[in-house]
Amino acid sequence: MALKLNKVQKIILIFLILTSAVSWLFLSRQSGADNNNVMMRAMMLYDPVAISLFAASWTVGMAAMMFPAITPMALLYNRLIGGAAQRKKQTDENLMAEVKPKYGNKKSATIKLTLFVTCYLVVWALTGVALLLGWSIPLNPLLDGNGKQRQLVDTIFGVVLILSGLYQFSPLKTKCLGYCESPMSFFMRRWRNGVWGAVRMGAYHGLYCLGCCWPYFLLMVALGWMNLLWMGLFAAIIFGEKIWSRYGIWVARIAGTGFVITGLFTMVALITPQNNVNMQGSNSSSSNSINSQNIKDSKSNDNKMSDMKGMSFIIVSNDSSVAI
Repeated sequence: MALKLNKVQKIILIFLILTSAVSWLFLSRQSGADNNNVMMRAMMLYDPVAISLFAASWTVGMAAMMFPAITPMALLYNRLIGGAAQRKKQTDENLMAEVKPKYGNKKSATIKLTLFVTCYLVVWALTGVALLLGWSIPLNPLLDGNGKQRQLVDTIFGVVLILSGLYQFSPLKTKCLGYCESPMSFFMRRWRNGVWGAVRMGAYHGLYCLGCCWPYFLLMVALGWMNLLWMGLFAAIIFGEKIWSRYGIWVARIAGTGFVITGLFTMVALITPQNNVNMQGSNSSSSNSINSQNIKDSKSNDNKMSDMKGMSFIIVSNDSSVAI
């Protein structure tokens, strides 16, 4: 049954889709090599500036990938808070009291919806930083290792893929997906009134969405954040899960089967999905490669340059004395 949208809901729909489109355009114009550089500095050096840049980029990516999928939730929330305001207005017997709150009710509904979506994004922004730093723990010691360590990297990637695939069949995945693909069920269980209620419900929805989709984003960090191919693939899977209400779980399970098969192939070295991830920029070759030694050398060179600045006067003075 088609949902009839009023003027405000049409504006919300256009805004969410437009924001997603602009975010995709922004991400497509970013250099893959530069993005991997930022990601690797954040992982290996725990550089606060690099971590902040990654968090900002991640949040833009979340808007690009997730806003189309959360559109039904946002539209229903707007309808519910708008309906509550309308019922309150109709029960007021004083005509002046009916006229005065009209603008205030619309403004309040806009604030609540904005807080709902913002808190949802905050949950995902924090998740992105946690996934990045968590992934750095097993990977950092192995990036510039020997052949055996590289085999261990393949094994780690394979295990991550297999675990992500198996999670798609878990009861927790099914429960979280149920709330994500059925907005009414979510609001019936988690409804809270007021502005603070919008904050809490936005956070709750973010957590349910996290429980539903975290494997995709762990894999995106592992496979190379800002890789538009992986982003597009996972965005399509997430959209199918959340919008195709009766069969979304089968979309998840088909994806999970693919992850398990890919993980097994990775563990036996038939494929190496991480070869163009984290080790090199998306635009090519070994000249763009980034590893821990490169970053350490760069840091060491910075220190040397700093020392050279302090020595420059002595060197010039010595040259001058010789010239005289």
